Amino acid sequence: MNSNRNNFQSPSQLKGYFAHTHYGLLNLHPNASVIEIRRAYRELSKLYHPDTTNLPLEEAKQKFQRLNEAYGVLANPQRRSLYDLQIGYSRWNVIQSSYDFTPSGSSPEDSHGTLEYLDTNDRPLSSGELFALLLMGITIVGCMFLAITVAWLRASSI
Repeated sequence: MNSNRNNFQSPSQLKGYFAHTHYGLLNLHPNASVIEIRRAYRELSKLYHPDTTNLPLEEAKQKFQRLNEAYGVLANPQRRSLYDLQIGYSRWNVIQSSYDFTPSGSSPEDSHGTLEYLDTNDRPLSSGELFALLLMGITIVGCMFLAITVAWLRASSI
């Protein structure tokens, strides 16, 4: 039971398969990370923005609108999952390819030295999230201390 979407013969065949999708518009593979999607969008938005391009105004508007639509879908995890189902791509049953999809000359690490994640739900906690967890932990410990103190004071006053 081999599926065509998981049996690419070459990188050019891969690009051809996704060429007419939002991924093809951004020149990305469907397993691209959120960081890669954002980078591609920023580069192409500079290229196609009607105020910064040499293209005719109407053509630039159309390309920029398509680019914004693609980014709007791919930047939102829920919309991206629905879109992937629409185009027949599954993140769960992907056979890992031996082809390296990273551009030549770049490493799989971003500029901060951390690995990029393929699954948008599997990511490190942000500093704000860590701070919120710290506050919740302090609150729980404080409440327990307060409850024990009140119980001890009431027991000793009897």
